[in-house]
Amino acid sequence: MTPITSEHDSLLRQRLGKSEPLFWLNPNLAPAAEALAGQTVTWDDVRNAAAAFSGWRPVLRRLFAELTEVGIEASLELLPDAAAVLGHTPRGGIWLKRDDALPVVGSIKARGGCFEVLRFAEDLARRHGLPAGEDALVSPAARALFGGYTVAVGSTGNLGLSIGTMAAALGFRAVVHMSRDAKAWKKARLRQAGAEVVEHAGDYAAAVAAGRRLAAASQTTYFVDDENSLPLFLGYAAATVRLAEQLAEAGVAVDAAHPLFVHLPCGVGGAPGGITFGLKHVFGDAVHCFFAEPTAAPCMLARMAFGAGVSVYDLGLDSRTAADGLAVPRASELVWSMTHRLISGLYTVPDAHLFRFLERADARARLRLEPSAVAGFAGPAWVEASQTGRHYLAGLGGDDLRPNHLLWCTGGSLVPAAEHAANLARGGRGDAALNEAMETPA
Repeated sequence: MTPITSEHDSLLRQRLGKSEPLFWLNPNLAPAAEALAGQTVTWDDVRNAAAAFSGWRPVLRRLFAELTEVGIEASLELLPDAAAVLGHTPRGGIWLKRDDALPVVGSIKARGGCFEVLRFAEDLARRHGLPAGEDALVSPAARALFGGYTVAVGSTGNLGLSIGTMAAALGFRAVVHMSRDAKAWKKARLRQAGAEVVEHAGDYAAAVAAGRRLAAASQTTYFVDDENSLPLFLGYAAATVRLAEQLAEAGVAVDAAHPLFVHLPCGVGGAPGGITFGLKHVFGDAVHCFFAEPTAAPCMLARMAFGAGVSVYDLGLDSRTAADGLAVPRASELVWSMTHRLISGLYTVPDAHLFRFLERADARARLRLEPSAVAGFAGPAWVEASQTGRHYLAGLGGDDLRPNHLLWCTGGSLVPAAEHAANLARGGRGDAALNEAMETPA
């Protein structure tokens, strides 16, 4: 692939600034073995994180009655009536990873958030000499210890919901700094779970910065830093261990002749980055990961294309989108450093498209999703029907390929009925936006 020239750079900036939906291929994509070599995080770290989740199942079941012996895990399912939902007839199967139905917090953030809080709790208990064992983290002694500590996080919604719910359940003082983009129902649910919600007038970055600053002044506060957290990254990556098993159980081959295209909604980058990292370890160059971002907040695309320090505000955008979990002005440098040669490409999605996908998913497949969770639904058409996508496929084998697409559904099962109905109404105003001709990427 040819690096972007200054002329292309200028054109891309213009198109992003106009909030045009576009598809961008990563010129720095490298063979998986090369890109993964020398990383500070290894595949053993990912497998250990997956094993930790298995070990925590008894604790989780004690804390949350709705959990089964499976723990924090989501199903892999075929998308019913895929052509009608996507507005595009795919060449292969369309699979869904149903993190929208994850128990307790109903989103992909359950993975990273629960992992980081539980790991901190284990470390704290060990440092204070509490006896180990299956019930150690839910013992009276552990609860008394945790009550003297605060777990804090900055969030637009779902990560805060995950961190706050888990921390409060263990007995920590849970404090969630939430931005202007956070949904009122998520704030209410956090308060019901026993967490404190601190509201900020600014955006996601302002909420994170405020939380980080306040935590630094306290020796008993543990701050979950969404922009710089390896534990979060590992918690997300751990999902790929089970996913590999699910694909094999479903008879889905993943190899050069049967590539797997994975479509991941992207905010600051932790969840899609961790998943990409894990999938590349499992499937190497047979898996192709694409990040989906709102046209108002394409922060990872901006970082990939224009370099460090660039925010969506520098492009003339405001980061305001109905996809609250993706309303991030600047991508994580940690995630970029670990994945910028693993990501195949990115595409942007207007809010109007999100609502239409959401309405179709409900009507055709009975899926209850939130706007951010359907960002990846635009991906199969970009890959298969756009000029740039067809060029990418030609480099892999063209018409001889038998691809599958996996859409990672990141949240939605906890959305209140009234809000979901309002989202459906916004999506039911016609198909014109989805039937527009595909644009050729800059």
